[in-house]
Amino acid sequence: MSTSIYKGYSLRNRVFFGFLLVCLLSVVASSLVPYFVLRENSVQTSRTDMQEKTGAVMRYLDYAVSRTRVETRDLKPVLSNKIYEIADINQHDIILYDLHGNYLLSNKEEQLVKQKKVPLDIINKVLSTGTRYDIKGYDASKDAVLTSSYLLLKNNDLEPIAIVYIPLYHDESAYFDVLNVYVKYIVIVDIVLILFSVWLSWVMSNSLAKNITKFSDMITRITLFENEMRPIRYYKNDELNALARAYNRMILQIQDQKERLRFKASEEAWREMAKQVAHEVKNPLTPMKLTIQNFERKFNPEDPNVREKVKQMSKTMVDQIDVIATVASAFSEFAKLPEKNNEVINLNGEIEDILRVFTDDSIFVHANKSNIMITMDKVYLSRIITNLVTNARQAESEERKMIINVDIEQYQRRVVISVQDNGIGIPENIHERIFEPNFTSKNSGMGLGLSMVRKMVEDYKGEITVKSEVGKGSTFTITLPTNL
Repeated sequence: MSTSIYKGYSLRNRVFFGFLLVCLLSVVASSLVPYFVLRENSVQTSRTDMQEKTGAVMRYLDYAVSRTRVETRDLKPVLSNKIYEIADINQHDIILYDLHGNYLLSNKEEQLVKQKKVPLDIINKVLSTGTRYDIKGYDASKDAVLTSSYLLLKNNDLEPIAIVYIPLYHDESAYFDVLNVYVKYIVIVDIVLILFSVWLSWVMSNSLAKNITKFSDMITRITLFENEMRPIRYYKNDELNALARAYNRMILQIQDQKERLRFKASEEAWREMAKQVAHEVKNPLTPMKLTIQNFERKFNPEDPNVREKVKQMSKTMVDQIDVIATVASAFSEFAKLPEKNNEVINLNGEIEDILRVFTDDSIFVHANKSNIMITMDKVYLSRIITNLVTNARQAESEERKMIINVDIEQYQRRVVISVQDNGIGIPENIHERIFEPNFTSKNSGMGLGLSMVRKMVEDYKGEITVKSEVGKGSTFTITLPTNL
């Protein structure tokens, strides 16, 4: 089910819509919570205001009936004039009913009072609770919200003597002014935030998709037959950095494996060539041997044709020697490395580019000059440096953090490249053997890396040496002519 949902949607779109959804939910949540808080505050303010108004009216009425002990029948003579004053002060109509809900008096003319009797259910609620009872409605004639408040009036002995009805006309929109202002501004802010979220989501999803596509394209191009596999240069400290580091380690391993495969194929070819050379050399040696033996057996100094026979034997020997020379030349041609493509290069920049494959921070490059130029094949240089640094990393000691120093120095017409590590070191008794083909001190490997390095260095009329101390580290030093 989940597969069908995402089918047809690219990773970029999923990231875009996912991030956008989170942003929209955040915007909505941050807008609705204050909205409901302000709305509740407005409602509470309205209730408090209404309570204060009815409370003020009741205080005036309580004061008016508190001078003497008043019964229900005494309310008309006691409040007949006072009720007008109380209504004027509080700006509200006041209507009094007896405890049975019958009309008693009001600040209005009796014929103007619409409600002559209070409903029984309201009387029961007011008498049973002793608190204010409100009924909210709407007066179409005045186009206003009407809240009918019923309260219980008591005398000095706290005995109920009347039911007070106060009609409160009020415009609730006044209490929502702050809320309306907030809503107006929050809508504008929300629109800006949503537009910003859309832009930010698109930029981030595009950036992520672009980097992943770049990695994918570079990984897709990897083959064992590709001459150059470039490392990914990604310097941001995020999850994609781990992917870039893994890719760079992978191409390093692939390059190393390519070398191993190449030398393995070369070794097989050498074996076949050795068999062929032995066969080709053996073929002319046999007739040469028979020719000499036959000549020695039949040699007669007095034979008039002796000169002709010596000449014929010499020709046979020379022809067979030429065959052997041809075989030797063919074998020599086979032993040569691929043809070099020499060009003038900046040694500092090329070595720094090569070392970018190694994404760790334990490799340091030093040079005594900013631009050291040399004529050399870039592929040869890459193989030399990659092999030496790889060997240095594989010699890491468990007792300390690996540090590799690559020094580039120029002294007059000589260039010196040294790769120094603080690894486990090389025993002195195998210093001379480490450059031999098929010799290795590691548990795995073919032992061809350093022999290939020496062959390529020697092709440029250079030399490579090693100094090492067990437990302290090793230094491989390459000396080359600048050849410019």
